[in-house]
Amino acid sequence: MTLHDLLNTLGPVGLLALTGTVMMFVGVVLATIWSRHAYRPSAARTTMNTLLEALRRLHPL
Repeated sequence: MTLHDLLNTLGPVGLLALTGTVMMFVGVVLATIWSRHAYRPSAARTTMNTLLEALRRLHPL
């Protein structure tokens, strides 16, 4: 699947949401996994929990 096909399938808003989700995963989740500093995994978990709670409030399952 090319980027053009993905854009046609998701639309610009969907592609932006997908990009934001990937960036959040890389910036927050991977920091939790790979950090050597003790405070970073804790801070990343807190940030991830805050973001997921905000997402749950927007769209409860």
